[in-house]
Amino acid sequence: SKTTGQFHSMEGSMVEAIGNMTGAGSWQQSGKEEHAQGEGEYKAAQAKGYAEGTVDRVGGKVDAVVGAVKGDRQQETSGNVRKDKGEAQQEINKNV
Repeated sequence: SKTTGQFHSMEGSMVEAIGNMTGAGSWQQSGKEEHAQGEGEYKAAQAKGYAEGTVDRVGGKVDAVVGAVKGDRQQETSGNVRKDKGEAQQEINKNV
C-alpha cells in the first residue's frame, strides 16, 4: 500500500542516515535497500490506484450516457457519481 511504502521509504532513509553518521556500511546499505523497496511499493500502489480510478471514470461516464439516453435519471446520476469518484482517485494517484 502507499502507506506502508512511505513508511519503509522513510525508515530506510533513517537507517541509512544512522549508517552515514556512524560509518556502519551495513546500515547504509540496508537503509538504501529498504528505502528503494518502500519507493517501489508506493509507486506500485499509486499506479494501481490510478488504474482503478480510470476504470471508475470511464465506466461511470458510460453509465451516465446510457442513463441519459434511456431517460433513467438514477442510472445517469450514479454514473456521474462513479465518474467523479474515478477522477478524484486519478488525481490522488497521479504521478507527480
